[in-house]
Amino acid sequence: MNPNKRNSILFISLALAVVALFVVNISLGSVSIPLKEVFKSLTGTIASKESWQYIIVNYRLPKAITAVLVGMGLATSGLLMQTLFRNPLAGPYVLGLSSGASLGVAMIILGASFLPASIASFLLSSYGIVLASSLGSFLVLLSVLMVSFRLKDTMAILIVGLMFGSLTSAIVNTLTYFSTAEELQKFTFWSLGSLGNLSWTSILILAIAVLTGLALSLLSIKSLDALLLGENYAKSMGLNYKKSRLIIILATSILAGSITAFAGPIAFIGLAVPHIAKLVFQTSNHTVLFWSTLLLGAIIMLICDSISQVPGHDFNLPINAVTSIFGAPIVIWLLVRKKKMMG
Repeated sequence: MNPNKRNSILFISLALAVVALFVVNISLGSVSIPLKEVFKSLTGTIASKESWQYIIVNYRLPKAITAVLVGMGLATSGLLMQTLFRNPLAGPYVLGLSSGASLGVAMIILGASFLPASIASFLLSSYGIVLASSLGSFLVLLSVLMVSFRLKDTMAILIVGLMFGSLTSAIVNTLTYFSTAEELQKFTFWSLGSLGNLSWTSILILAIAVLTGLALSLLSIKSLDALLLGENYAKSMGLNYKKSRLIIILATSILAGSITAFAGPIAFIGLAVPHIAKLVFQTSNHTVLFWSTLLLGAIIMLICDSISQVPGHDFNLPINAVTSIFGAPIVIWLLVRKKKMMG
């Protein structure tokens, strides 16, 4: 079959899968809602039961939209990092952004007892947590960008990102050591990730941030194709390497930073999905990979969220636990494959 025709069929199939899984995701949960009622609600008609309409509009729809945004953003930022560093095991958090966000949140949750009650109550609210996470990510981003201007070697930036991650993790570990059981529990729940409990205002802010990051990623497609054959080849093709590298790092930071701020640090999606896209489409063309990674990220995140809801039960599994079930086997396979290639 013609590769273009094959790709078109695959893209249409993936787009339909996103729509189908989006509707199924909304119908699942502790209260099962028939699919036709979900369709009614989504197409502007009020569902038969008032309680169903309330659940869909206030809980299920915001969570499904968050799942799509998170899946798309993390998968795309993973693709950017793997191409920039030419490392199949690089992920969206390789620059230390997740660790920076964790540090910001840890300082608020674990250090709230040292602050006046009025300030502590605001900082421990959902907006306070988002603000702390964003500031932590932003400070690490600024540090990485300052280092990237001074370093010519891209691999050195990768090492610097990992070192920032180690440093912030060490501070978080020190804070947890001196914390109470209640503070530790709050921080643990945040670190497990969550797609629910976001207001429509929060979703709008997250959507703007994710779309900005995706727009910057889309602008970088030609640069990413040139970078596949190495830094020197890219420069010989007339690529402004420093500018391109800066845009790619900025796009990843906006995507990973905003998602971590609103949903917590969600593992494996950014690492695993770009490899699934490469396996499915069998190409290294970033125009194809960008859109396929986008769709596959949304699909896998919706599947993970549907599983985490444990249909028919009142409790939710941590989203990080479910995404790891998808991601871990792929990472193991990559390591084994790399070992065989090197051996």
